[in-house]
Amino acid sequence: MNIWRWLTTPDPSPTYTASKIGRIAARFVLFLLAVTLINTLLSLTPLRPYVATWWGSAIVVFALYIPFARILILDTPGAMRQQGLRGPAVKPSAAAVRRKERNRYAGVKKGPPGGGRGGGRR
Repeated sequence: MNIWRWLTTPDPSPTYTASKIGRIAARFVLFLLAVTLINTLLSLTPLRPYVATWWGSAIVVFALYIPFARILILDTPGAMRQQGLRGPAVKPSAAAVRRKERNRYAGVKKGPPGGGRGGGRR
């Protein structure tokens, strides 16, 4: 399997398996390597006095976290919960369906077609 595909594909199992922990660790190490490399390269430029401070390093970390965030949060519990909520298995309750249908005709003088209280043809 391609290493990049292995890193960027979320693990479907809901628990923390050895493979999932390995992926999270590999992503984190990749992020740390990128931050260290960019920080080192910036320290060779005239920006060195700024990069050498704690806030300069924080700016570099935050600037790199933005593109890395999509890969870093793939296998977190929050992401798994969001995937579960979007699935087709979630059905609205019968009361919610009735309420939606009733509110669909709210403010309309003529009621729903084919029945209801005073609606339809007479």
